[in-house]
Amino acid sequence: MIEVEGIILTSQDYGDTSKIINVITKEYGIIGIIAKGCKNIKSSLRSVTDRLTYGNFNIFYKKDKLSILSSVDVIDNFKNIKKDISKISYATYLLELTGQVIKHSSKLDVYDLLINGLIKINEGYDPLVIMNIIELKYLDYLGVMPIIDSCSKCGSIYAIKTLSSDAGGYICSKCYKDEKMVSDKTIKLIRMYYYVDISKITKLEVSKEAKQEINNFLNEYYERYTGLYLKSKNFINNLNKLTV
Repeated sequence: MIEVEGIILTSQDYGDTSKIINVITKEYGIIGIIAKGCKNIKSSLRSVTDRLTYGNFNIFYKKDKLSILSSVDVIDNFKNIKKDISKISYATYLLELTGQVIKHSSKLDVYDLLINGLIKINEGYDPLVIMNIIELKYLDYLGVMPIIDSCSKCGSIYAIKTLSSDAGGYICSKCYKDEKMVSDKTIKLIRMYYYVDISKITKLEVSKEAKQEINNFLNEYYERYTGLYLKSKNFINNLNKLTV
């Protein structure tokens, strides 16, 4: 029996009365767990086996096999997220993206980024900005971080003119040809996104133009360099066309 902090990535029915949940954890990656009898009305596990449940899971741990759930001490149910279809969409995408990133990186920071990001979304911070901050940081763990400290072509730190997914990051005025232009704010913000500590964010003021430019850049960059294609991101992109 072990106690492990985690958050439920997926939850699916197993037989008439049970569920199998996949829990993202810091120490063990993703753990498959069977919650026996949790669908019974009187079960103490009934309310703690849905996606987005964040807590301490007491389990009979079996490496590389289905562990067995004993109980859950809930840390946060993210109630504010679950009340809003838009926030649910962002949270679902971040869960799925984190699940993919964990397969490529064993760094514990991945888990912390997810949890801190969900906490900020639950507190009411702009979910698009939080999502993009996490997406950018995850690129480092995936080994395809864009160059945002100097020109991606010549290495110059001066006269940065734009940001290009094709070039893999910044482009200075000397190397610029016909790449799509972005605002000066976007050029500065992309670095701020990477270096900011999400847990310490107390204020977010990003213009619609900058938000859209950064999101477009990250969409193009993920498509070009990561090979990750998640349906939940397509839903968010369609949602952003209506709201951003």
